Amino acid sequence: MSETIYDLHAQETSGVEKNLDAYRGAVLLVVNTASKCGFTPQYKGLEELYEKYKDKGLVVLGFPCDQFAHQDPGDNAQIAAFCEHNFGVTFPLMAKIEVNGPNAHPVFQYVKTHSHGVLGKNVKWNFTKFLVHRDGTTVRRFAPSTKPETLARHIEEAIAE
Repeated sequence: MSETIYDLHAQETSGVEKNLDAYRGAVLLVVNTASKCGFTPQYKGLEELYEKYKDKGLVVLGFPCDQFAHQDPGDNAQIAAFCEHNFGVTFPLMAKIEVNGPNAHPVFQYVKTHSHGVLGKNVKWNFTKFLVHRDGTTVRRFAPSTKPETLARHIEEAIAE
């Protein structure tokens, strides 16, 4: 297991491998997303948080996932185009991954290990949110139904640390 989230890598929707060390010292909001989910409109709120706090050290990382009711069936290019066209997403979108099970992406293995939810270490549904503090180890989990705009206070506290 990695010591911090910054020790991990993830592939961007473009196919480029991204070393998360590039975000060292930032506050990360890691979210498993989906394009055909009842929570999909949360992309708008995630983008608004990103725009409001990116200059203060927040990075939103979207990880498309098709594990829940086949709600993100497109390929990476389709997902990226959908997010940009429909919600103006400019925050980093990573390649589609799995968040639960034996093929869960290391980023989600990490955040799940550092924060338990209703289903223990598993992710319950699309748009589960993980707030990772600047130290890269402190993680707080928020339910899929938690609207992004309600996270502002938690983001501000994490940025101030």
